[in-house]
Amino acid sequence: MTTFSAPPFRLSDQERLDAMRLARTPGVGPINFSRLLCQYGSPTAALSALPERMRQAGRLDLPVIPSANQMADEVETLRKMGGNVLIRGDANYPLMLSFIKDAPPVLFVQGDPAKLSLRSVGIVGARNASAAGIRMAESLSAELADSKICVVSGLARGIDSAAHEAALYPGLTAAAVAGGLDHVYPPENAKLQANIAERGCLVTEAPLGTVPQARHFPRRNRLIAGISLGCVVVEAALHSGTLITASLAISYDREVYAVPGSPLDPRSRGGNELLRRGATLTENVQDILSCLPSELPAPLSPPWVKQSHQPGILQGFSEPYTAWNVSTEDHWEDPDLVLSEVLPLLSMTPVTVDEVMRRCQFSVSAVLSTLTELELGGVVEFVPGGRVALQPNRK
Repeated sequence: MTTFSAPPFRLSDQERLDAMRLARTPGVGPINFSRLLCQYGSPTAALSALPERMRQAGRLDLPVIPSANQMADEVETLRKMGGNVLIRGDANYPLMLSFIKDAPPVLFVQGDPAKLSLRSVGIVGARNASAAGIRMAESLSAELADSKICVVSGLARGIDSAAHEAALYPGLTAAAVAGGLDHVYPPENAKLQANIAERGCLVTEAPLGTVPQARHFPRRNRLIAGISLGCVVVEAALHSGTLITASLAISYDREVYAVPGSPLDPRSRGGNELLRRGATLTENVQDILSCLPSELPAPLSPPWVKQSHQPGILQGFSEPYTAWNVSTEDHWEDPDLVLSEVLPLLSMTPVTVDEVMRRCQFSVSAVLSTLTELELGGVVEFVPGGRVALQPNRK
């Protein structure tokens, strides 16, 4: 099994703690984390500048920034559990996940993190799965593992559990969970979660102590879609969380597969709809392998690291790195005017940042700068899939 390491990227122990503190600060999501590091060069410098940035953005109730001691205690507790912290750019940070713009700045893992950078396929589906659906998930998962491909799923009841169990013996399974690694959900999967930690890998964005709630599951779904080269939907109702995972996989340019089912079974309607929209019809493992990339791409440096061969571009972003800085050679655009056009385009229904840009007359850098300030000011939030929405308490 071939794994790939990211280019050298080293943070001091203090910088690692500061990266965790920055990522944990309310108003600093994955996109803003990268932008702040692009601008200030290190987690420590970005953290020092953050309170004033938030004041400038109009935020009067500054959020509490976790202390370095609190982060150090969490790291120590995690290590006693056999876990670790991955900062984006670390050698063991999941390779395919690093290619998405809203990649989590910090991950918490338990088990072998190298499993997260193998050729992987996500298998997801209904919690109230049928016997036929469970049998299909088990068959596909076992045969993928026989082909040295890691099976990624979400440790839920039904299809997820069947997929994990079938790939557990060779140790080729990884579970993305919604809560902290010290919370088991669902409770009946306690033994399965322990076995995956021993033979495969558990991964989450949520720090220790986080009890899984409904709002955490879209981020869990993003991990499944982002880590995998492709995603297989075995059974899924329309408007289910499984289809969120498939939609994220599509937005990340990953392969999407769907197992066809009876039109009389509501659990098949989501997969059948994906087939209508161009997903690969999947009846056996060869349907997956025939469309799966045979090799993993070369790793990227973290987006805030300037590339010597391309000094004006940050890999992982299409814009020049100067687009994230206060100082720029772009023509000056009145921030108030930009704000007056951007803000009316936003609502509590998430919309892609690209869509906002298309409907504005301003440069990419001006729009991104405005969205950054709005997030730091607590007005908007970035959500998985490169989308932005007003905070619920805003109108």
